[in-house]
Amino acid sequence: MARLEDLSVGKVGFIEQHGLWSHDQQEAAQRLRARIEELDLRMIRVAWGDQHGIVRGKTLTVHDFFHAMRNGIDFQTATLFMDTANNLFTGMFSAGGGLGMDELAGGPDSILVPDPRTFRALPWVPHTGWVLADMYFQSGEPVPFDTRNVLRQVLTGLADDGYEYVGGLEVEFYITRLEDPMLRPEQSGWPPDPPQVSTIAHGFQYLTESRNDEIDDILQVLHENLMALDLPLRSMEDEWGPGQCEFTFDPVVGLDAADTMLLFRTATKQICRRRGYHATFMTRPALPNFFSSGWHLHQSLRTTDGHDNAFTNREDNEAPISTTGRHFVGGLLEHAHPSSVFTTPTINGYKRFRPYSFAPDRVTWALEDRAAFIRVIGGPGDDTTHVENRAGEPCANPYLYMASQIVAGMDGVRNETDPGPLEDVPYESERPRLPASLMDSVDALNGSKLFRDGLGDRFVDYIVGLKQGEIRRFLEHVTDWEQREYFEIF
Repeated sequence: MARLEDLSVGKVGFIEQHGLWSHDQQEAAQRLRARIEELDLRMIRVAWGDQHGIVRGKTLTVHDFFHAMRNGIDFQTATLFMDTANNLFTGMFSAGGGLGMDELAGGPDSILVPDPRTFRALPWVPHTGWVLADMYFQSGEPVPFDTRNVLRQVLTGLADDGYEYVGGLEVEFYITRLEDPMLRPEQSGWPPDPPQVSTIAHGFQYLTESRNDEIDDILQVLHENLMALDLPLRSMEDEWGPGQCEFTFDPVVGLDAADTMLLFRTATKQICRRRGYHATFMTRPALPNFFSSGWHLHQSLRTTDGHDNAFTNREDNEAPISTTGRHFVGGLLEHAHPSSVFTTPTINGYKRFRPYSFAPDRVTWALEDRAAFIRVIGGPGDDTTHVENRAGEPCANPYLYMASQIVAGMDGVRNETDPGPLEDVPYESERPRLPASLMDSVDALNGSKLFRDGLGDRFVDYIVGLKQGEIRRFLEHVTDWEQREYFEIF
């Protein structure tokens, strides 16, 4: 008979009953109890990356976390119905929960199952650990809108084709000084008023050592904490705008690449806030002299048998990339419009696609050209050969960003899609433009047979409905531009 205290967390024996941990996870769990005790941890944050790539979760005492290692923990499915401002985008209390699933009607509890391989001790929070979790229905079935599981399924399909996905992160973001957190009740709207900030350094001296040195205090803190988390940090660079940084990470395989991005963003925001700063991964902040930020995703495939780079050209020609890599690019180009919902999921992100701006504006590919949508880096026989998607925004959900690349790219590999010639001047290409708005991208995704086959109708309908809800709120809002444009003249 289960002890009373064991009944307060999740469902007794849930993980073992449904066989939810692999052998590696079981071994990691066995080591974890001793590590937690050795580190004298008292609280464990059980984290879940939601549909937007925002971290939600619960903080458990260590005592109850040990129960969660057998039982999982209960967690509200209501979060699945929330847009970026936590508005419900569909009828959670209607039949089928507004998503066509009786399991979600009324917002019942799901079960979060910790993945013990992702455990970290948080260096900036005393006596506190952190672990990622996956979401399951109480029946033991995975919740189909859990984006980490979506990527896991796509990676499983990729492995069936004989490949592993390799991802490297190059992320731009701003660090600002927090002047007023805007916490008065009248400022706590839905969404709340954004904080008032000032810059921490002047900009417009791209990659200068002096600009980086001006903000070294906070960079040192970030470096110390990110390294303590065992994140594969590679460089911290001065970008263009005032206080704009670019952090890059060594390439890692599969799910770890997306997990790294999720933890990096949430860690950076928390660390900065504790030090009196505000870090933002918003693409184009409405602040004077602030340029857009991007998330350039470096990616390749390697073979599962010999771990060889499948994008390296080892053929008897001078092509900069292998035939497999060329076809992968062909898929990325062909499906650029529907995949934009995943690479650039916010209304704000599309303001970045401007010509002559270091951001792409057309569906192009080129060799070592930062104007291209897909930039090829490498050459014949070069084992570092890979491609860089330059259209992503830093607030994209990493699981969906990477899943979209694999689905689109592998469609190109299977169908031997020809990407056409490399562009010499991408901004002057005759190729189609990237989507002008989130509205255009959502329409393209809604009609995409590839993504409906690759991710499932239910998931695509979910993302389309979610984004249409955000778009409706945007279109109902009277912007400052409209007020200035029409209020006086008419």
